[in-house]
Amino acid sequence: MPKIAVIEGDGIGPEVVRSALKVLGKACSKYGIDNIDVIKVPAGDSALRTFGSPLPEDSWKIITQCDAILKGPVGETAGDVVVKIRRGLDLYANIRPARCLPGVECLRPQIDLVVVRENTEDVYVRAEYIHNDVAVALRVISAKASERIARIAFKIARQRRRKVTIVHKANVMTITDGLFRRKVIEVHDREFPDIELDEMYIDAAVMDIVRRPERFDVIVTTNLFGDILTDLAAYVSGSIGLAASANIGDEKAMFEPVHGAAFDIAGKGIANPIAMILCTSWMLRWLGEKFNDDRYVKAGNDIENAVMIVLKEGRKLTPDLGGNATTEEITEEICSKI
Repeated sequence: MPKIAVIEGDGIGPEVVRSALKVLGKACSKYGIDNIDVIKVPAGDSALRTFGSPLPEDSWKIITQCDAILKGPVGETAGDVVVKIRRGLDLYANIRPARCLPGVECLRPQIDLVVVRENTEDVYVRAEYIHNDVAVALRVISAKASERIARIAFKIARQRRRKVTIVHKANVMTITDGLFRRKVIEVHDREFPDIELDEMYIDAAVMDIVRRPERFDVIVTTNLFGDILTDLAAYVSGSIGLAASANIGDEKAMFEPVHGAAFDIAGKGIANPIAMILCTSWMLRWLGEKFNDDRYVKAGNDIENAVMIVLKEGRKLTPDLGGNATTEEITEEICSKI
């Protein structure tokens, strides 16, 4: 029986997670999937207030026993929650696609790319120090992590347009980014010579995602650069409220929206749940592959197709997409298409 840990999170988190679980239930019911064990675990700002820790030990114990985590957005304690889960479970590949979805007004309609971000190293190891009013952050880049994230990027590219772009700043950070760049190239030359490979500095890549995103197919990059690029790509493709992401390891995975907790609209009933719902779709497909059960894959595909139909019709859209529908209304609309 697949076990799923659900983190509702903060701000709009409980609202969009509630929508995602409703859609999940509808899709699972259609395909006779009644063996998913969904366990809600407290984490985030609210957990810190209640339990004195943003990721209580009991929550962490449950998470380590689950196959997947479905995580809503977390507020000010996001680093304490997300980094521990990513590093603690070795979810080393952060995969974030960006494309213009049907019926959505995009800054660049031609965008269709995937950012593959190393997820366990860089400055996000959170090794920061201060001494005599001087703050220092340690940046960690290893050969092992660079090689394994490269393999993920090249494998994804083989299923797409067969091109990978390394994004780095090796002209300045010659040792850390130099190692990352070198290892990606070595993996390419040794294992994936059939894939086109080029490279770009991070500042140039940021500009080109805005002005000519069609030049990118798959981007492979380090943790911090990937965080920045994916938020920008989500904006260019229409709305960060549509952007889903996966944190994949060898045995476990976590699925979460790219957007944050959006405290300014929390409780108003107008949050866009689509990113969270697409995370659910992605999770089901991953579970289907993990457990070799085609029902999960079909259910995941049905959810994504339902979202695309609702977006294309444009009758029920939340305010960020130019509509006036509530979170509940768009959720019901998606359910009706499954």
